[in-house]
Amino acid sequence: MSKNGFSRPKGMGESKSSPNLYVANCGPAVGLTHDAIKSAFQSFGEVIGVHSADESGVRVIVCFAEITAAQAAFQALNEKPCPNLAGRVLHIRYSVSRPQKVKSNDSIVVSQSAKELAIPGIYMVHEFISLEEEKELLKAVDERPWKSLSKRRVQHYGYEFLYETRNVDSKQFLGELPSFVSHILHNIQSFPGLNDISSKLMDQLTVNEYPCGVGLSPHIDTHSAFDDLIFSLSLAGPCIMEFRKYNEGNWNPPSSTVIDGEELTKCAEPSNVTRKAVFLPPRSMLLMSGEGRYAWHHYIPHHKVDMVGDHAVRRDSRRVSFTFRKVRIGPCQCIYQQFCDSQLGSENDAMRMSADTR
Repeated sequence: MSKNGFSRPKGMGESKSSPNLYVANCGPAVGLTHDAIKSAFQSFGEVIGVHSADESGVRVIVCFAEITAAQAAFQALNEKPCPNLAGRVLHIRYSVSRPQKVKSNDSIVVSQSAKELAIPGIYMVHEFISLEEEKELLKAVDERPWKSLSKRRVQHYGYEFLYETRNVDSKQFLGELPSFVSHILHNIQSFPGLNDISSKLMDQLTVNEYPCGVGLSPHIDTHSAFDDLIFSLSLAGPCIMEFRKYNEGNWNPPSSTVIDGEELTKCAEPSNVTRKAVFLPPRSMLLMSGEGRYAWHHYIPHHKVDMVGDHAVRRDSRRVSFTFRKVRIGPCQCIYQQFCDSQLGSENDAMRMSADTR
């Protein structure tokens, strides 16, 4: 049995036939919807379900009502081009049992809105900018120099983020934020979830460019470095962002090597954790504030295909994020003391608080 609940597919000589077929080279990641697959296989008999076999998006389980229908489909389509599925050559085996429903990201249901996610302080607006505005923003940053990190490229405006200390040097002001983001700064003033942004104008911007499939380690942005509001605008490519809350208070990983803000030692995951995930499409703006900003770790899994419901969303392009924050003046005095480096009062604790940007 695989981690997704599927029995290992069997060849003709390995087991008896079953009403369930494991079909490879077939799925949303190659442009074939589950409805299209169902329609193609229904010519052999009643299809009661088409399910993702795993997170690849190129393998499905087709479930027939009758074994004879599955046998007919196997004989007609195995290792042959299917004219009703764009001529793709299908690789078919019998699946011993029907699949369990595949959930995204190691059995985490992926929300498609902040309301569905239901984390206090997390808000999201889809299509926050237009397609034309997205093109202009990407053009603007591509005309400027990038700094290469171990797995991605970055640009800093206002203040530089220092990966060695996971903080900023508030005395080293780089200048006002660039004019090409002026309309974004204006529009976030009416963002949902905000009461008064007049005293919290953003003064720091980090632009991240993620190659296809590259994600980000779990972290909380350092409390002492930035104020309450953190805005993240997703451009070019989609991704999944997962949130984790450690339910018995503070959780800090053991000492490990950190290069360019990426933790190289994989830490054992405690069992007392609440996990939620949300899909971030291009041109969406995410706001993290309050509990969602101060008490939930967030990260981007290293996936080339994300499962959102029954749909495989392929990360077939780079993703560029614009993260807007305000540099904090003075210590943080939030109520989430177990996660707050200002209130823990220890340099070691502060160093453990991951403040890498999206």
